[in-house]
Amino acid sequence: MTAGHSTVLDLFDQIQTKAPEYIDLLTADSDSSFESAFVAILERAVHGLESNSKNFQKLDEEGLTAVLALALSVPGLTVTQETNSNGHVDLTVTADHCVPMRRKLGEAKVYDGPEKHLKGLGQLLGRYTTGREGRGLLISYVKKPGITQYVSNLRGKMDVDLPLQQQGSTKDLPMKWSFLSCHLHSCGEVLEVGHVSCNLSANDVTTV
Repeated sequence: MTAGHSTVLDLFDQIQTKAPEYIDLLTADSDSSFESAFVAILERAVHGLESNSKNFQKLDEEGLTAVLALALSVPGLTVTQETNSNGHVDLTVTADHCVPMRRKLGEAKVYDGPEKHLKGLGQLLGRYTTGREGRGLLISYVKKPGITQYVSNLRGKMDVDLPLQQQGSTKDLPMKWSFLSCHLHSCGEVLEVGHVSCNLSANDVTTV
């Protein structure tokens, strides 16, 4: 084994130990394994926003999405804002050097009730998504207290109304305050959308 080869393996081992999700992302050999790796990276990014909620309270949707895009820009991912895809979508996440191409589109909203959330879902599915992309992403920045009840109410409404040709009930995602919905798209395929809520309420703690 050459010295250079040994150095590369040592670096790989270090990355795998300190940030295994990066390796999982780069070596994903299926859509499901890629999505699992991405959820781990997304959860870390959302946790960073929540941990600094007092600093981000005054930011608008665009500002919060800029912070999220920076947090998601890790080795293996290129994240851009306002990229054109039948309009200017809030987030475009592209896996670098990946065959076949893996790209995700994301829409972001500051929470203001289920109607605004579903409007964002309509924009994502009905306008930006072509059907070639992977699982869509809908981010809700929740600045008001009560995020748990908000997510529960939203899921209940979607499971009854089945908006945008939703196929069956929503499903859990391995990430708090998040869930998955499936929708029949105009391309003829059933597409997944991950709904992820970020708790930016500085007062979401009940004292006795």
